[in-house]
Amino acid sequence: MIPSPAKPRCAWVPLDKPHYVAYHDTEWGVPVHDDRLLFEMLILEGAQAGLSWETILKRREGYRKAFRQFDPKKVAKMTDAELEALMDDPGIIRLRLKIVSARKNAVAFLAIQKEFGSFDAYLWNCVGGKPRVTARQAGSTPTVTSPESDALSKDLKKRGMTFVGSTILYAYLQAVGVVNDHSVDCFCFSRRGK
Repeated sequence: MIPSPAKPRCAWVPLDKPHYVAYHDTEWGVPVHDDRLLFEMLILEGAQAGLSWETILKRREGYRKAFRQFDPKKVAKMTDAELEALMDDPGIIRLRLKIVSARKNAVAFLAIQKEFGSFDAYLWNCVGGKPRVTARQAGSTPTVTSPESDALSKDLKKRGMTFVGSTILYAYLQAVGVVNDHSVDCFCFSRRGK
């Protein structure tokens, strides 16, 4: 069923793809404070590098199954053999570097949790604990990086993470609501950033 265009949405949302519309309407830009979901989105955004978000969104359940429901403790303990077996898993993108990065990033994620008490505390510190609202005008060219994503990328790389470039991290910050980048005419704009 195609959603009604009566609700104005961000221009990038394809109305003929209900799963994409649902993601935009219920998840994208909603502030996330749950570490497991923050880890999930970090891994999914890294997996998306060079691909469309739809490619990853359609495989989300496959990723959840392959990466232990995104429990960072379990992912950090995955063996080389378990990671290698994922090269035959059609439910995910089978690129060895991206598969191995999930374990590497889980190890760094756990170290950040230990240092800051939670990944949530670490992440939200980059915006002082409140979402940064961009108030982007409809039809304007979307931002692909920010000072926050630049700094976060640099720090996460220093901590050993991979697939965390500034562009990937800006998309991550948008997805988990650290940045409210809904266009001002989108019905989601006013309910986000609070």
